[in-house]
Amino acid sequence: MNTRLTPTNIAFIGEELAVAWSDGLESFFSLEALRKNCPCAMCQGEADVMGEVARPERKFTPQSFELKAVQNVGGYALQPLWADSHNTGLYSFRYLRELGTQLAEKAP
Repeated sequence: MNTRLTPTNIAFIGEELAVAWSDGLESFFSLEALRKNCPCAMCQGEADVMGEVARPERKFTPQSFELKAVQNVGGYALQPLWADSHNTGLYSFRYLRELGTQLAEKAP
């Protein structure tokens, strides 16, 4: 993926977020999968000075999977704003595209 990918359209469709990409492909994310794959340090953990990653225990509520809005961050990421006030996840376009591919491969 050497070309710069950017979303050309983002839409909420029921319990999914749909992203149309500048190369013509589309990605579909269930809101639950999108939230459970949040890349922020609060969700994924962060390395200490020894390089050990402490992964926090995450507890979800129904509001954890309710998406209120999505904001663009510069020209490189999307930031979902969830109903439970979680908003620290910056999904780079590259990460989001790769996540969409992984989720599509796992779908039945």
